[in-house]
Amino acid sequence: MRAVVYNGPRDVAVQNVTDATIEKPTDVLVKITSTNICGSDLHMYEGRTDFKPGSVFGHENLGQVVEVGNAVDRIEVGDWVAIPFNIGCGFCKNCERGLSAYCLTTADKSVMPNMAGAAYGFADMGPYRGGQADLLRVPYGDYNCLKLPPDAEERQNDYVMLADIFPTGWHCTELAGLRPGESVVIYGAGPVGLMAAHSAMIKGASQVMVVDRHPDRLKLAASIGAVTIDDSKASPVDQVMELTMGVGADRGCECVGYQAHDPDGEEHPDMTMNDLVKSVKFTGGIGVVGVYVPQDPGAQDPLYQEGQIAFDHGLFWFKGQSIGTGQCNVKAYNRQLRDLISNGRAKPSFIVSHELSLNEAPDAYQHFDARDDGWTKVVLKTAH
Repeated sequence: MRAVVYNGPRDVAVQNVTDATIEKPTDVLVKITSTNICGSDLHMYEGRTDFKPGSVFGHENLGQVVEVGNAVDRIEVGDWVAIPFNIGCGFCKNCERGLSAYCLTTADKSVMPNMAGAAYGFADMGPYRGGQADLLRVPYGDYNCLKLPPDAEERQNDYVMLADIFPTGWHCTELAGLRPGESVVIYGAGPVGLMAAHSAMIKGASQVMVVDRHPDRLKLAASIGAVTIDDSKASPVDQVMELTMGVGADRGCECVGYQAHDPDGEEHPDMTMNDLVKSVKFTGGIGVVGVYVPQDPGAQDPLYQEGQIAFDHGLFWFKGQSIGTGQCNVKAYNRQLRDLISNGRAKPSFIVSHELSLNEAPDAYQHFDARDDGWTKVVLKTAH
C-alpha cells in the first residue's frame, strides 16, 4: 500500500510499504479515504521530535471498514468510520474513566515504564503506523471506531475532523471551563484554534476573540463571528484588555504550543502561556491543548531544551487562575460532535483550504509547514 513516510527533517515521500492487516481478533481494517495533515505533524516533520525515519504519518483518519477480526461484535464491513487519534483499549482504569488519551494498555512501555497513551503515527505514542496511507489497522476496533451516518461519504470533510481537531478544539474550551455567556480569548488561529472558536460559538460564548497574525486565518475566524486580534499590529494583551473594558477574558485557550514565535519569527515557547495569564481575568480559566513536549533539543531557548518554560507563576497565582492541560480524550466528545455535524449545527469543514491526492502529500507538507497564504487545512484523498 502507499503511505506518507518520514525520511528526515522536512523530507517525506509517498512510498510503498507492507499492507496493514488484521493482527489480532479485536482489530478492524479500514480503507482510508480522507486523512488530514495536522499542525502537530509539523513538529515531527521539522525534526523537532524523535519521530523515527521510516515511520508513517497520519492521525486524523476516516474511511470504510474492509475487514474485521473474529472478536469484533459492533463494527461491520462496509461501515463508514471516523477514527480517534487516541488508541484506547476501553477496559483499563483510564479508559473506563473516559480518559482514552491516557490508555494504560496500548501505551508503549519501551519509551518509558510508566507511559500512558497511544496514537497513530505520532512520536513517543507507540509503534502504531499512521493513516496517511491506503489502509489502517485499528486496534480494539469496537471501541475505537466511531460509526458515521448515511451521509458520511458525501460529507467526509466534516466528519474527518472528528478524528482530532474538532474534539480537541472543544476540549480546550472544556479545560478552560467555558460557560454560555462568557468571553473567551483563543491564541492561535490554526485549525485547532479555529475549532476552539467554532466550539465556543456553538456553546454560546458572548465574545470570542482570536489572536493570530496570518490574514487568511484571521479571515476564517471572522467568518464565524469571532473578533480578530492581529498581534503583529499591537500587543495582543492590550487589545484583549481594551475589548473587555480592562477586565480580561473570562476564559483563555492556548492553541499554539511550544513553537510559538513572535511576529519577527523568533521562538518563545513561553509567550502564549504568559500572554494568556495577562489576558484572562482574575479567577479565570485557561485551557492548553497546544503541544508541549518533555524535551526539545532543537529549541532556541536553552530552558525549553529540557521541556521547561519561564512561566509567570507569580501573576498566575496572584490572579487565582486555573489551568487545564493535555491531549484530548476524543471519545469523550466525538459522538455528540458527530450529531452536531449530522444535524447541521456544526460545520468544521469551513477551515478546509485544499483537497489533494495522497500522492501530493510531500508538496502539501512543504506549503503547510511554511504557513503559505491560504494553506489553512489540507485533506488528503486516497482515491487514485
